[in-house]
Amino acid sequence: MGVAGSGKSTIAAGLVARTGWAFAEGDDLHPAANVEKMSQGHPLTDEDRWPWLQAIAGWIGERELAGENAVVTCSALRRVYRDLLRDQHPSVWFACINVPEAVLVQRLAHRTGHYMPPSLLSSQLATLEPLEPDEPGVTVLAESSPGAVTERILAELAELDDRAQTATD
Repeated sequence: MGVAGSGKSTIAAGLVARTGWAFAEGDDLHPAANVEKMSQGHPLTDEDRWPWLQAIAGWIGERELAGENAVVTCSALRRVYRDLLRDQHPSVWFACINVPEAVLVQRLAHRTGHYMPPSLLSSQLATLEPLEPDEPGVTVLAESSPGAVTERILAELAELDDRAQTATD
């Protein structure tokens, strides 16, 4: 999770390459109206986001029913959005990719082929609510290489798995 340009897709690709888990690019699950709205430089409202978040939650539920581990990218900017994604999905664990604003601006200025213009970054940053202590996940400051960020997330997941295994022993 994170704002546009934080590296969600890049980090997800690294996680999938290392784990072989199923993957969904959350941007691909946006309704066409959302894509059009963002393409025109208009930020999404909560009403715009609910169907998209419900589609992501549905994808998560399908993976859980199949007993599959998976990675899905999603901005998940607000706690209520993350709560929706976790509702009846106990497997959900967030990796919040945190990047300094100056780096985000530079990345978005050079990004091509994406419908969201750099002008919407400020609305995303204003909306972003950090993970709270009771939310499952980790916040990773992405100042190092994507590979290092991926390794940090994998290490956190391994520690989580070790704690779960110890609890069942």
